[in-house]
Amino acid sequence: MSDDRYTETTTTRTNVPPQQPTNTTTVVERRGGGGGMLIGLAVLILVVVGAFYLFSQSRNDAIKTNAVTSAADSVGEAAKDVGDAAKKAVD
Repeated sequence: MSDDRYTETTTTRTNVPPQQPTNTTTVVERRGGGGGMLIGLAVLILVVVGAFYLFSQSRNDAIKTNAVTSAADSVGEAAKDVGDAAKKAVD
């Protein structure tokens, strides 16, 4: 795309009646359609959604890790109780 914001064209006409001008100047202004802004917004939304997904995955992994740790602690305590009960039975 051209960096020119304005394009000026001058046309000289011949064989025109005296009351009409012989030169015609046309100015064309070029503007962006906003496509770059739309693409930028879409990329920003994708980055925010991706970050949210990654943070929620990290939180879910921490919750799973805590659940497994808690279950292992419960099993360990149960094993200790069984061991204590076995000692008492022997005594």
